[in-house]
Amino acid sequence: MAGPRKLVLIGIGAGNPEWITLQAIAAIREIDVLFVVLKEDQLDDLVEARRIIIERHRDVPLKTVELRDPPRPWQTTPDYPAAVASWRAQRLESWSAAVAAELPEGASGGFLIWGDPSLYESTLAIVDKLADASTRAGRPIEVQVIPGISCVLALAAAFKIPLNRQGRAVQIAPARLLASGMPETVDDVVVMLDGKQTFARIDPAGLEIFWGAYLGTAAELLISGPLAQVRDEILRVRAEAAEMNGWIFDTYLLRRDRVSRSGPVRN
Repeated sequence: MAGPRKLVLIGIGAGNPEWITLQAIAAIREIDVLFVVLKEDQLDDLVEARRIIIERHRDVPLKTVELRDPPRPWQTTPDYPAAVASWRAQRLESWSAAVAAELPEGASGGFLIWGDPSLYESTLAIVDKLADASTRAGRPIEVQVIPGISCVLALAAAFKIPLNRQGRAVQIAPARLLASGMPETVDDVVVMLDGKQTFARIDPAGLEIFWGAYLGTAAELLISGPLAQVRDEILRVRAEAAEMNGWIFDTYLLRRDRVSRSGPVRN
């Protein structure tokens, strides 16, 4: 008798194909079906990077099921939570149908997750709901999560700095939560999902920034220094890189009350 089906969420790192753990490699070799989420603005570079990872670590053919993502409306909607809930519901419906049709009893399916599956990544929440509904319907699904190197850790490693300072907290937040500036009770904030360059609009007094883009790749960009001195430089470099490559993934650490270097540091 075949055992329960299984879905494995495999963290594959923030960009470097060598940032794959031995556990992730084993999972890539063992899964029977790969579910590939194709976003509406899917980028050729990211598709190619995923293909290289599979070819490097997999010797036998792998069945691939493409999942087309619904449009993402929250950049223009006045009700952000409702838009996200609706989008996730559409994802859940599509993925549930695909898993039911393409993943046989006893088989293992996998999702390759950029960075780490547990950090600002909706796949885990949707797969948990999918597995719960399927199990209640009499078709059990087990879920396994394999951690990966997130852009947060990649950023700290690139600058050779700790994320936190001794005895102090560090916060990880989407940029929209910093629209009014740094939180009063936190001195170190890692900022993600900043498509509107929030760092250039907040009060820079007493702040230092460690900014990185394309972390772990040959195109990696790093700039750090007092925010007031380097924010225009970051805006220029970011715009030029996005224009040249057609896309950009970046993140940064804002740090308060640190003795600033005399000028920006570029790598």
